[in-house]
Amino acid sequence: MRKMANSRRTDASRRKYIRQQCIESARVKLGIIEKCSRDIQKATEVIKKAFRGKKKLLICGNGGSAADAQHIATELVIRMTKKNRPPLAAIALTTDTSMLTAGGNDIGFKYVFSRQVEALGQKGDVLIAISTSGASENVIRAAATAKKLGMHVVGFLGKKGGKLKSLSDVPVIIPSDDTQRIQEGHITIAHIICGILEDEMFG
Repeated sequence: MRKMANSRRTDASRRKYIRQQCIESARVKLGIIEKCSRDIQKATEVIKKAFRGKKKLLICGNGGSAADAQHIATELVIRMTKKNRPPLAAIALTTDTSMLTAGGNDIGFKYVFSRQVEALGQKGDVLIAISTSGASENVIRAAATAKKLGMHVVGFLGKKGGKLKSLSDVPVIIPSDDTQRIQEGHITIAHIICGILEDEMFG
């Protein structure tokens, strides 16, 4: 009986936690509608203009944001929902382990993205700089390098935007201080942007 009672308490606490997490995630998504819609539209226009001008998109971030960079690039190069459309030129700067480890070892981890931007970026290209805090040094350096090259910078940010806010032509700041919620918001706005691009460029 004691084990059964403990199990019931555990089930109840888990259900409570699941409910809390889903409600909090939903609140942040509603906040995105209210506070980020205009910036999402601006970011979409910047990226669409680059693609129509035969330019490319570079994407970088750390940890979960690195995974988001890969996710976004894949949606654009392969497809999201629109079948048989042409690919869109997008590169995640987070995927080449030789590049990242050589950069970290030889020139310092803070330069692993800016070095790639310097090598691959051209005037008119776009960099999506992803940082939940806006304070990731290697992403900040990538954005600064992109600006020097005449690229456009779209910031996927959180909290107050950090230093990356001022380096971004379009900062999209998720209205939350919780890293998990910010990351969920980033992939949501990425899917929205990809959906609009597919519809307006190939619809």
